[in-house]
Amino acid sequence: MSRSERLVLAARYRLVAEIGQGANGTVWRGHDELLDRAVAIKELRLPEDLTEDDRVVFYRRTLREARAPAQLRTHSIVEVYDVVIEQGRPWIVMEMIEAPSLEQLIERSGPLPPERVAHIGRALLDALNTAHKAGIVHRDLKPSNVLLDGDRVVLTDFGLAFSSGSASLTKTGHFMGSPAYVAPEVAAGEKATPRSDLWSLGATLYAALEGRPPFERENVMATLSALANESTPAPQNAGGLTPVIVGLLEKNPTRRLSHARAVDRLDRAVAGPRSGRRGHTPRYRLMVVIGLVGATVASCGIGATALIVGMMRESPGASPTGEASSPAGGAQGVPPGVETSTLVVRARNAVCKVFVSVPGGAVLSDETLREGEARRYDQPRLNAVIYDASACDVWVNGLRKPLGSPGERKNYSLTKE
Repeated sequence: MSRSERLVLAARYRLVAEIGQGANGTVWRGHDELLDRAVAIKELRLPEDLTEDDRVVFYRRTLREARAPAQLRTHSIVEVYDVVIEQGRPWIVMEMIEAPSLEQLIERSGPLPPERVAHIGRALLDALNTAHKAGIVHRDLKPSNVLLDGDRVVLTDFGLAFSSGSASLTKTGHFMGSPAYVAPEVAAGEKATPRSDLWSLGATLYAALEGRPPFERENVMATLSALANESTPAPQNAGGLTPVIVGLLEKNPTRRLSHARAVDRLDRAVAGPRSGRRGHTPRYRLMVVIGLVGATVASCGIGATALIVGMMRESPGASPTGEASSPAGGAQGVPPGVETSTLVVRARNAVCKVFVSVPGGAVLSDETLREGEARRYDQPRLNAVIYDASACDVWVNGLRKPLGSPGERKNYSLTKE
């Protein structure tokens, strides 16, 4: 065991094991012995050749890194608990999030589907909105600084964050940030703004969809040259997210998507043809139903309520891992399989949006259900988000949950009983 691993910071935080290393130091798994909980501890190493003035700047930047998220208490930004000065250098104590980064997920699984990227983008827009309203610009948004903990998307590492109320700690002419994800105006020497973070968000979502950022080249100088001189390449895998990605990657910051417009375009892309927008014409197919009124079509698990030959709206089909059912009695009935399922969700109206994943990040469902449509999930452990608790009927382990208020978001972490 190394000397660091035996260290207890502030007579309270015990270092347990090294998690990873970066250019500025090491991240440790730690244990808060006072509150008996796991924590993450970021050890920041000072370069040996720092002058006394540079050392002061380093300490100020460390405190800024801790203060930025500490001011922004929100589900989508990592929570900072404490800052400790030990052995002549600072240590930042944060919540322990045992989850892969977006960068690790891309490296492991390749490009992500647009539905998953849309969920990640929406959460990051919420995180940036919270930061920007507090006058804080992140300045280093990239896949390695985004953690994916089930349905939770967490923005981390505010080491380069700039507050409008603080003095600049960056030396003139010294480039800060990640070249593949930095906004063109920042690379050109201009001050970072909230619009710069939105560019970095666009580059991050592009990387999630395509497997690499839009201007990444073999070295830093080639990347910066491409950023300055080449047109932004169109994403090939974005589907309905293309207008969002293209708008965020507009090189002129005055023409770049604002936060509100990015949210609107992303929500439109997620809603798709189910949103009920004026002018949308549903497709139809001919379906013959033969049987008695009230009979059950066993092969589909759908209660037949009429004996007709007619036109029916084409269904997109069940979620890949969620089982679909019809209303089975309308708004007052109970969908089949409730008693044996971990989670059942049924739409009361056309704005019932649900996101379901399993621990580890695999997404089971990210969709808006049609009125009366139901999904059921039998996996033993689930994370679920209901975006409008008044729009969905929800059963957990056979028990119906009370309706929420319009627009209220509800999160569930479920274990099958």
